Amino acid sequence: MSISVRRDGTTGTRHTVRIRNEAFGTDALQPDGQGPATPHDLYDASLAACKALTVMLYAQRKNMPVEDIEVLVDRDDSEERKGIYRLKTSLRVTGALDESQRAELLRVAAKCPVHKLMTETTTEIETGWA
Repeated sequence: MSISVRRDGTTGTRHTVRIRNEAFGTDALQPDGQGPATPHDLYDASLAACKALTVMLYAQRKNMPVEDIEVLVDRDDSEERKGIYRLKTSLRVTGALDESQRAELLRVAAKCPVHKLMTETTTEIETGWA
């Protein structure tokens, strides 16, 4: 599967991301915090999405009474240039869950594939001409 990102021409830095049949905007320059997500936002959102989907699929498989899931991500990029990029995730799960089920879902969220990819693997990137 390929993902494409192409300049859309509406502003100097806005681009369109295409993943399968979906498309959305991204822009590096967001001085007022408005507009499409930045690449860092997309990176952080991939973690939140993975945690939410992993928890939901696990809860469904285990017949846990999960009604809704929200994953919040707080970014601390103040030391990114020093090699430290901190993401704090918080889960909000509603439903008639007991404490052991809640603890189990929290453990599962910490094992989502993107969390593991971000923390346990080495990513090798090759850049060339298309």
